[in-house]
Amino acid sequence: MKTLKIALGTDHAGFAYKEAINIFLLEKGYQTKDFGTFSEESVDYPDFVRPAAEAVGEGLCDLGIVLGGSGNGEAMAANKVQGVRCALCWSVDTAKLAKQHNNANVLSLGQRQISKELALEIVDAWLNATFEGGRHKRRIEMLDSSS
Repeated sequence: MKTLKIALGTDHAGFAYKEAINIFLLEKGYQTKDFGTFSEESVDYPDFVRPAAEAVGEGLCDLGIVLGGSGNGEAMAANKVQGVRCALCWSVDTAKLAKQHNNANVLSLGQRQISKELALEIVDAWLNATFEGGRHKRRIEMLDSSS
């Protein structure tokens, strides 16, 4: 079985959770590619989120996780990349549905919106959910053809 490679990208407002998620993923046996940022010094999120999303869109990484203060801008930046379906999630249920119904290949989280423990639960739920296909497949094909 192939080990999944997960791209990580964040600005300063998501740095602490990115670090915790990276450790969590490595302990679970995933590979990671960290696109930064590498401190809490103020930076512009597109500089770090876009390369992480591009790694997923180009097939260099299987999945991606992007973070910021709210996760909104990060999701918007990631979704500009062809082949990326980024979902902003704030609960275990939204994470499961993002994968089950939308086959989200990038997850966006807001560090200022949820606890670190919940962020790790969301990551775990998203990684372990599977795309249901069926009627959802047609909708994903419609999304992908419009990019």
